[in-house]
Amino acid sequence: MDAVTETFDALTRLVGAGDVVVLSGAGLSTESGIPDYRGPSGAARRHTPMTFQAFTRDADARRRYWARSHLGWRLIARAAPNDGHRAVARLQRAGLLDGIITQNVDGLHTEAGAAGVIELHGRLDEVTCLDCGNLTSRDELDRRLTEANPGFDAHVAHVNPDGDVDLPDEAVARFRTVDCGICGGGMLKPDVVFFGETVPAPRVADCFALVERARALLVLGSSLTVMSGRRFVLRAAKLGIPVAIVNQGPTRGDGHATLTLDAPLGATLTALADRVAAETVPAAV
Repeated sequence: MDAVTETFDALTRLVGAGDVVVLSGAGLSTESGIPDYRGPSGAARRHTPMTFQAFTRDADARRRYWARSHLGWRLIARAAPNDGHRAVARLQRAGLLDGIITQNVDGLHTEAGAAGVIELHGRLDEVTCLDCGNLTSRDELDRRLTEANPGFDAHVAHVNPDGDVDLPDEAVARFRTVDCGICGGGMLKPDVVFFGETVPAPRVADCFALVERARALLVLGSSLTVMSGRRFVLRAAKLGIPVAIVNQGPTRGDGHATLTLDAPLGATLTALADRVAAETVPAAV
């Protein structure tokens, strides 16, 4: 038996015993056409992500963000769950998962049928007003931006991990932003946690509580480069909770893991669900 098969068998035993919490990252969504920052599909990225400080303080930075994001949103909105998302939902329906924490902002776990997902960094399909606090849909904002920018279009070759695209400066310069349609002038921001912004404390506390009650933590498609996700691995390791990592490439959590599997997420999770979910009787609802 080779090492990969042995590791996969160990993974099926770990997940098959139940009480697992999933922590997912951008690598889970690459098969849906959304590239990640640091995995194989992240190599083509040509600009740094928007920071909260730049967005809130610099009108030109906001215009640049919304111009790029306006076009990128069309591709994000068309993205569909892949085999990996569906496999996670199957594991949850089989009663093997106690919770799902995702660092992704694409909403694809929920669209695949998963329930009660904690979206650590928010959702790209919602927009918040930084003045009045009201939430509106991204589709509504898309309609308003389209009306404010007739004929604004460009050939989009690929979308970046945070849902924007690369545009020339002259295209950005002619783009018009819009303010909140509810309070009449508030600054609009996608309801996601930007770089340099803090995840709401109650949301973090909920994630820690899930991890602390788990029998195992399963990391899927995250390099764990930033502390936002890695802190949950560190907490699990400190408490002696086994950590399993499935990712393409090394991660900053490998040293704390009970097992690591470098493999494509979709095929691997489908095989995992096929093996363990079929042997598990779902809990009564």
